[in-house]
Amino acid sequence: MMQHERTEMVDNPDKETNVHRIEIEDREIILVGTAHVSKESANEVRDIINSEKPDTVCVELCEARYKSLKESDKWRETDIIKVVKDKKALLLLASLLLSSYQKRLAKQFDVQPGQEMIQGIQSADEIGAELILADRDLKTTFTRIWRGVGFWSKFKLFFVILLSALSNEEISEEELEKLKSQDMLSAALEELSKAFPKLKTFLIDERDQYLAEKIRQAPGKKIVAVLGAGHIPGVKEELNTDHSLAELEAVPPKGNTGKVVGWSLAAAIVALIVITLSVDTAAGFDQILSWVLWNGSLAAVGAIIALGHPLSVLTAFLVSPVSSLSPLLAAGWFAGLVEAVVRKPAVKDFERLSDDVYTFKGFWKNRVTRVLLVVALANVGSTVGSLIGGAEVIRVFLRTVFG
Repeated sequence: MMQHERTEMVDNPDKETNVHRIEIEDREIILVGTAHVSKESANEVRDIINSEKPDTVCVELCEARYKSLKESDKWRETDIIKVVKDKKALLLLASLLLSSYQKRLAKQFDVQPGQEMIQGIQSADEIGAELILADRDLKTTFTRIWRGVGFWSKFKLFFVILLSALSNEEISEEELEKLKSQDMLSAALEELSKAFPKLKTFLIDERDQYLAEKIRQAPGKKIVAVLGAGHIPGVKEELNTDHSLAELEAVPPKGNTGKVVGWSLAAAIVALIVITLSVDTAAGFDQILSWVLWNGSLAAVGAIIALGHPLSVLTAFLVSPVSSLSPLLAAGWFAGLVEAVVRKPAVKDFERLSDDVYTFKGFWKNRVTRVLLVVALANVGSTVGSLIGGAEVIRVFLRTVFG
């Protein structure tokens, strides 16, 4: 497949814009790179679509994100208890954290989040163009990320996202527009890939391939694709290659390594305690006490940091010593369920969710996000408690048996 590209010069012939024209055989693909919270980007999208009158408009949205933009009150229908039971609390929390940064910038510049995508949808409807939702499902992307990074990377990633999302740092609109330049985005992605090499693969590279294939398969002779500027270089390159959407949409099966390691460690802890009890009963009970206190206390501390209800804190304390011995259980799930039942989120919590998620105080105050934080932080505390408690069990064993 041969393609010829030319970069369009708009308004100012001395200034390169983020509009790229690519000719593939007898078709023309126009890529419009945007900043997701920029008024200029939304206006540019409107002007390009109105002037070009394409047969098809592709937007960087999946079905779920499209519905969230179209149905602003969708959060009211969320069953938070079902979310926790289905073990999707961390997925929902990550989604909220990632969107909070964009929402905060959007409020700073008084624009609607995703305004350029909304504009693309509206303009496509106005000219009668076919609309294509070109991005991969958000849940699929998050699941591939979660199953593709290591155990410690999960926690590191969670806290990096949490801290960056709730940061009060502001940037100027001029700096925001600079983010549309390929050089700055490439530098930012390079820094990101150093901390999380696999994250860039799932979040950027694979989606570049997916977006490119959806654009290639879009009907019509002239296609306008509205994309975040960071995807433009990758999509331009990937348009030369055939990609399997089915492979990119596949969710990797859960590996057995984690379960094997988890059950092995649990069996080792139990075995060490049993052996110690057979040699010195008092020392064995010291091991049990250390395991219970470290696990329960740190899981409870996690729930306290999340401002969980006293019953949620107590649940975390009681469940953690047992759940830490089973890869199938997690103290945070039980504590989160108790939090959701005792402090069931009201309609007003869902109504305020879009505003609360971009402030530190709001994130901890809103009952929806508090449930999610109880799940996440109780699990973190339980994990740390298991490591310390396990080390203490080993120490007492070595002292007792080999003295």
